[in-house]
Amino acid sequence: MNKIATHIPDVTIIEPKVFGDDRGYFLETFRQCWLDVQFVQDNQSRSTQNVLRGLHYQIDRPQGKLVRVTEGRVLDVAVDLRQSSNTFGEWVAVELSDINHRSFWVPPGFAHGFVVLSEFATFSYKCTDYYQPELERCIRYDDPTLAIDWQIEGAPVVSEKDERGKRFAEADYFD
Repeated sequence: MNKIATHIPDVTIIEPKVFGDDRGYFLETFRQCWLDVQFVQDNQSRSTQNVLRGLHYQIDRPQGKLVRVTEGRVLDVAVDLRQSSNTFGEWVAVELSDINHRSFWVPPGFAHGFVVLSEFATFSYKCTDYYQPELERCIRYDDPTLAIDWQIEGAPVVSEKDERGKRFAEADYFD
């Protein structure tokens, strides 16, 4: 396993060792010693090309997420919402795919989102706290302050809930 630092110190790309031969491949997707966190919930979604989910986070009971793609290719984004951080309001993007097998650690205190770059993608993630819809918040994917380059042509496909997300300047933040 190789940990790759990003410009936001707490956000990490995890690149596993892949052992392959003519039969296929094997890799470890998680070991407790890689991250000093405890996961309580696993989730999975499947989406079609240009579907954009996010930018989501949970206030009061923030979730850390270890995300990966088991089929297809996505651009995954983490936005720092920690007001006390030197990187508050900055974002990191990484491509995750069934080819590169990377995982992306998005710690508590960040908004998270992704867009599907392939025909479809199956997205899997581990969470450090349980999903609580009453605590969920959403920042608009197209917020001009954040200016995230989602690397797609045309308009993304988003849910009504995500379309109603707040602008970054109006969002709830962490201390």
